[in-house]
Amino acid sequence: MTHASQTTLPVLSVAGAGSQASYAGPADWFTGSVRVDPLFTAPEPAAASGGLVTFEPGARTDWHTHPLGQTLIVTAGCGRVQQLGGPVQEIRPGDVVSIPGGVKHWHGAAPTMGMSHIAIQEQQGGSVVTWMEKVSDTEYVG
Repeated sequence: MTHASQTTLPVLSVAGAGSQASYAGPADWFTGSVRVDPLFTAPEPAAASGGLVTFEPGARTDWHTHPLGQTLIVTAGCGRVQQLGGPVQEIRPGDVVSIPGGVKHWHGAAPTMGMSHIAIQEQQGGSVVTWMEKVSDTEYVG
């Protein structure tokens, strides 16, 4: 009897909630109180990663770009997003924000309400983001 050779298939995995430690958003990249909960980093050859980012009222990212863009899925609260040169836009749960690669932008909570979003981005050449200057209070207010 001849047995067909068996191919090893990739194994499905489940990363349990809370299996990766949360960390405070560094002051070098954020203004205000921000918590980052890592969700996933896809195994190579994929290049995607994602995290749940929670902003307290008034908290926000610095200006930044992503080499291959970023997708934000708002999960709670009320927030704001702005592309350089564009208007400050309000974002709410269920909104999906698509930011093209290389577009300078920021995002964060509204002044009086926190906001959480899932952020998904891909790395290119080992980089997922280029951080820039702080968003001024005048820019934040719009």
